[in-house]
Amino acid sequence: MSDEIVLYTHPMSRGRIVRWMLEEIGQPYRAELLEYGTTMKAPAYLALNPMGKVPTIVHRNTVVTEAAAICAYLADAFPEAGLAPPPGDPARGPYYRWMFFAAGPVEAAVSNKSLGFEVPQERRGMLGYGSIDEVVNALEFAVSQHDYIAGDRFTAADVYAGSQIGWGMMFGTIEKRPAFARYWERIGSRPAALRARNIDDALLREMQERAEQTTAGKSEAVP
Repeated sequence: MSDEIVLYTHPMSRGRIVRWMLEEIGQPYRAELLEYGTTMKAPAYLALNPMGKVPTIVHRNTVVTEAAAICAYLADAFPEAGLAPPPGDPARGPYYRWMFFAAGPVEAAVSNKSLGFEVPQERRGMLGYGSIDEVVNALEFAVSQHDYIAGDRFTAADVYAGSQIGWGMMFGTIEKRPAFARYWERIGSRPAALRARNIDDALLREMQERAEQTTAGKSEAVP
């Protein structure tokens, strides 16, 4: 059984969330970069994650997929990092509540908004999130009560939910409300967040440069 943590990711994916989490726990890890449509759909990777999507981690022969699940797993696997309330602590309640609120209603509502899908008023009761406005209002409530989403200390729930908020404001799927801006400023400037962002941004630039070189080479080869 290996203690090595292997992260399967792409620098323009939800794998960025998990890299941030890995930087927060401070344990060594190895990243395997996959490409959309090719190595993500290869048999070897599908044996780990049948969805053919990233992120995925492998740790101690355990495969974990889904970014929120990975964050929760790593927080429990490395309790010394202090990124989750211990079992039995009442603070575990809001920690789970907002972690999975972000993974469920927020993810679904934001995805639908990105796709231009608006739920008809008469059918909102059929959906777990109701409407995007209700989701964003609840999220604003969550980040306005304390410095961090689950209380007075930073946890893995902030890594996951905070990433949703940061991306949402960047891409216009979550309204730039003052409460969100203040919250993101607090957590997005953490050293681990900056390290993770710098790593993935550099990898993305490298991939884009290789793609441009490949395109240029093909153009030159055309008579």
